Amino acid sequence: MDADNKIQVALNAAILKLLRPLCRLLLRHHVPFGTFEELAKHVYVQTAMEDFAIPGRKPSMSRASILTGLTRKDVQRLAAETAPERAVADEGYNRAARVLTGWARDPEFQQRGRPAPLDPGEGPPGFAALVRRYSGDMPARAVLDELLRVGAVRTLDDGRLELVTHAYVPRAGEVEKLAILGSDVSDLVTTIDHNLQHGDTDPRFQRKVMYRRYPVAPLSDFRALSAERAQGLLEVLDRWLADHATSDPEGPRARVGVGIYYFEEPMAPDHDKER
Repeated sequence: MDADNKIQVALNAAILKLLRPLCRLLLRHHVPFGTFEELAKHVYVQTAMEDFAIPGRKPSMSRASILTGLTRKDVQRLAAETAPERAVADEGYNRAARVLTGWARDPEFQQRGRPAPLDPGEGPPGFAALVRRYSGDMPARAVLDELLRVGAVRTLDDGRLELVTHAYVPRAGEVEKLAILGSDVSDLVTTIDHNLQHGDTDPRFQRKVMYRRYPVAPLSDFRALSAERAQGLLEVLDRWLADHATSDPEGPRARVGVGIYYFEEPMAPDHDKER
């Protein structure tokens, strides 16, 4: 088998493994194959037109048809249609996360180096001012209700608001969690794709620790330990990014971050004993 065939076989195997949990999720939410197929066509055409255009030339329907394998008629239809809108929850997630981040690191909303309890109104310092600075025109009451709902904020006896956690993780509502699915999995796949192309000269960090056939008994302790240590690391990295955010105010900008996730699944008794 030549190198190209080996790559194709490896890519097919990777796609099948990648699609398994996605298809499980889609079937659980009653998404038929036809809907998935139409969404995939939209993304294929959009990617071909935007990411694979010939430099200096306008993207063409014919080239997109050749790259995607879709008919020119299909490409014209999909390019003319409005792509499925980004979930509104995605923006809501970003707004809530920005408010928590601002509270955790903006000196105006801190007290002795820690997030200060805030008056629910204008302040000073007030929660309404915090929302106005980090969430634009979003009503402060709506943001507060969401942060109280997910347990990121609590109300003290004197009526002020206290920050409980720096991270916004929806506890209920699959709409919000599905928005995170689209964002986080996209980031991971983008990092892997970058490393496939530029890993020798410009690698991006991509590691994991994994054991097979590990005893289940100590895993509850490991879940707690990994969550505590991972949260601590993310807060250290967040502080570094915040401290260096204004080092080059006129230079080019980038979206940057580090993601950490935990995984666990039961294994059948007859699996191999590889570690």
